[in-house]
Amino acid sequence: MDNRFSNIFNLTEDQAIALLKKPLGTEDGTSERYVGAAHLVNFPSERSIDALIEAIEDRDQSLENRIARRKAVESLGRLKAIKALPILKSCLADQDALTVENAVWSIGEIGTEDESILEAIAQLLIKPNQTYRVIIHTLANFDYQPAIDQIKPFIDHDDQSVKSAAIASLARLTGDDSQMDRVVEFLQSDDINARRACIQDLIDAEYYPAISAIAPAPISIAFRLRGIRLLAAKGIGVGKITFTEIESSLDRIIRDRPQDIEMVHEYDQPPSLEFLIGELYHTDFGRCYLAGKTLLEIDPETVVDALLQTYSEEAHNDYGAHFHVVKLLGLLKHKLSYKLILEALHNTSPQFQKSRTAAAIALGNIQATEAIPILKETLTTPIFDLKYACLLALEQLGASSWSEVVDDQNLLIKAKANHKLSNRP
Repeated sequence: MDNRFSNIFNLTEDQAIALLKKPLGTEDGTSERYVGAAHLVNFPSERSIDALIEAIEDRDQSLENRIARRKAVESLGRLKAIKALPILKSCLADQDALTVENAVWSIGEIGTEDESILEAIAQLLIKPNQTYRVIIHTLANFDYQPAIDQIKPFIDHDDQSVKSAAIASLARLTGDDSQMDRVVEFLQSDDINARRACIQDLIDAEYYPAISAIAPAPISIAFRLRGIRLLAAKGIGVGKITFTEIESSLDRIIRDRPQDIEMVHEYDQPPSLEFLIGELYHTDFGRCYLAGKTLLEIDPETVVDALLQTYSEEAHNDYGAHFHVVKLLGLLKHKLSYKLILEALHNTSPQFQKSRTAAAIALGNIQATEAIPILKETLTTPIFDLKYACLLALEQLGASSWSEVVDDQNLLIKAKANHKLSNRP
């Protein structure tokens, strides 16, 4: 195993700059330039910014140098380096489309009122083979009205994620959201990238009517929850919507039952149990949800055995499948899985965060009243979905704790608590 960069997070600024300035052609020097460019994002100093700019000025066309330049462009954006705007503007004319994409993104992160830069970005829309979605988003974020006519043709683009961005961005720039239903329709696209991308477009356009459509969309809970949280918080904050209007959608996402998902896929013949278990490992959650729904319609004992076997063999170490297995064991009300579910609740590895939420819900579904003290302790978590799930589970277990969070710092938890308490018999 190559351990050259295993200590990357321990690099000093001097070491990172030295890597970035390694001469091309030396053994491993080219790949190390990328590491230096990536690591300098940790040092918001003039020295780091100057080193990154110098790296971009090296126009050597070797693949390794192009990769390092792309990363240097990105790092300047993350550093919000105003000083870098001239060099980033020059990158808009680069022959490397990924360098152009990163330059557009970085300019968006830094911010500018320079009309010549914004027009240069807009002109990319008539240049072939560009990352149009990023370009369109950036122009809309700058509220660059002169780009409206250049964006309009993209509402009929072949790429659905680009089409979605164009429709939403025109709504933002013109104030006319009459076409936003077309963006909502992408939630049921065959293209997983379009499904994921359109949620960001709905957020950007602050299109609150989409909330009820996001909840059952066949997309990962992480994407749907982010969409609803941002839309709800914004909408409630400005008085455009009320919590009662989004409560059922929010609960539906946190509970995340496959039978509540509007499927985009279907089986052309009855699938085998082995196939269904394998689908729980798929990166397209639309396929995972269809498999989960189908598993819940099969003999429960057979399914539990298969779930426990795949958990033992692979799922315990695969955060996607782990999430689905924990959730399904809860929906199957398999009380003997209490220990496994409890372990999932306590798993603090970042990639297993979804499983913690699924575990809290599962404890409610298996009526694990012995877990009430543990769920109450977990209410101290700063993680929104985990905390919300614990509150739903405690209510399901007859230990409602909404009164403990009436002054919660999170707007949606506070709103839910006050709504629950105001409607008590």
